[in-house]
Amino acid sequence: MKALQHLNKYFYKYRYRLIVGIIITIVAKIFALFTPRLIGASINVVSNRLDGEITNEVFKTELMTNILYLLGAAIIAGLFTFLMRQTIINVSRYIEYDLKNEIYQHYQVLSLNFYKSNRTGDLMNRISEDVGKVRMYVGPAIMYTMNTITLFVVALIYMINAAPKLTLYTLLPLPILSLAIYKLSRLINHRSTIVQESLSTLSTYSQEIFSGISVIKSYGIEPRTNATFEALSAENRQKQIDLTKVQALFFPMMILLIGISNLLVIYIGGMQYMNGEIEDIGTIAEFIIYVNMLTWPVATVGWVTSLVQQAEASQKRINQFLETEPEIKNKTPEPTPIKGAIEFKNVSFTYPDTNIEALHNISFSLPAGDTLAILGKTGSGKSTILDLIGRLYDVDNGIILVDNTPIEELNLNSLRESIGYVPQDAFLFSDTIKNNIKFGKEDATDEEVVQAAKNARVHKNIIGFSKGYDTVLGERGITLSGGQKQRVSIARAIIKTPEILLFDDCLSAVDTETEEKILKNLIKLTQGKTTIIVSHRVSSAKNADKIIVLEDGQILQSGKHEELINIDGYYKDLYMKQLSEKEML
Repeated sequence: MKALQHLNKYFYKYRYRLIVGIIITIVAKIFALFTPRLIGASINVVSNRLDGEITNEVFKTELMTNILYLLGAAIIAGLFTFLMRQTIINVSRYIEYDLKNEIYQHYQVLSLNFYKSNRTGDLMNRISEDVGKVRMYVGPAIMYTMNTITLFVVALIYMINAAPKLTLYTLLPLPILSLAIYKLSRLINHRSTIVQESLSTLSTYSQEIFSGISVIKSYGIEPRTNATFEALSAENRQKQIDLTKVQALFFPMMILLIGISNLLVIYIGGMQYMNGEIEDIGTIAEFIIYVNMLTWPVATVGWVTSLVQQAEASQKRINQFLETEPEIKNKTPEPTPIKGAIEFKNVSFTYPDTNIEALHNISFSLPAGDTLAILGKTGSGKSTILDLIGRLYDVDNGIILVDNTPIEELNLNSLRESIGYVPQDAFLFSDTIKNNIKFGKEDATDEEVVQAAKNARVHKNIIGFSKGYDTVLGERGITLSGGQKQRVSIARAIIKTPEILLFDDCLSAVDTETEEKILKNLIKLTQGKTTIIVSHRVSSAKNADKIIVLEDGQILQSGKHEELINIDGYYKDLYMKQLSEKEML
């Protein structure tokens, strides 16, 4: 139960609702337990009339009175039971809402390295399935526990007062029922877990196949994937059947033990009535109703225990992530104005998940409003520089200065809000094109959206769609081509008009002619803004105020375009190669 202590703050938050719910539960059960006594009293009235102990007028009066009391008690009990569910179950929904928000907000502050070491499916499962199981603990488990305790205590008092010996025999099968349900619930829980894992495997396989359907078709391996899917489906079917076999025992076992209890009441109670130990025949009917009322609450003891076990296991998994400290922490809560001057001083960085040194002793400075181009081979550390400027990671050695202030001392939100970032692998959301562009500036007008798209040279493509800017994109923007996705991503960055613009090889899927037009627009848009362009093309870098060439995480060359093309080295070789390729075209 230690893991579930995390929920105590929510119980305290909703303590008044819970207290009211508990009071309502007690009242509901007290009125519900009037029913057996009134039915028993009514049967006694009938028995007395048959024996001639009361007149017909008295019989009618007492019977009608009992019926009215019975009807009133049933209505009140039903009303309070409804209110009980409305209070306690509603509290569980409030706590579910708060817990999901707590997890989601914590996910937002966790570092990028956390997401590299954890699967997306597992993150989703903890915020959905695990929270759902915790909700069953804070809602139904608590409600049924209070329900069972109240009903059992009040009913037991009534039963002992009416017939102590019969009470003992009546309750004998109930502990057996509770233990059997507990064992059965644990078995059901175990097999349910196996089924969920099997479903997860089946869903994961299906998602991968659908996402890579073009590869499947290109290689003509549909029969192989069909066979694998059929095998996984057959395995899941068998596990579902195994679970159903166990679940099928639940109600027959319950009915059997209820029947045994009723037989004991009729036999023992009948013998006691004949021997004069019980004065009224209605007591036997009263006990039969008590048995049937107590059976389900007692049976829920095992079920509730199972719910608590599942909730504890789920909350333990949730706590593992909630207790994970973000590696990147915002040390300055107050907003920090950003102008855009950037300086690297002897910066070295090694990726913690792979232990690959991406940068080694890197130094350069970029005044606010200037443009820097970074070139180099794949894996030379170009994208890492952009990640460090956005403070997605902290450096191992050296220091990064933004406006002559160490980057760690800047307000993290202010820093990132001042950056417009276009990643190499453009990620678009399953939303309209307009909303994907407005992601960079939520309050942007339609005119601003269109102008950003025009500057990114994607406006003509967008208006070519039947719904234009209201076209809903598929998952990860699959509706668009690679070049279109990159240009929409550029529009999303420039509409923000940030102080710092980072372009990570974002024109790689664009043809040379379109690239030239986009670059001309960017030259106008980036005036007065600090801009860093990562590219494999000299054409994207030649107009920059400064160019650096990286190799194995170190600066190989540095200077302006006119300087570097006159020096033998990587930049000149790349320039000559791309120039000859352009002439051939």
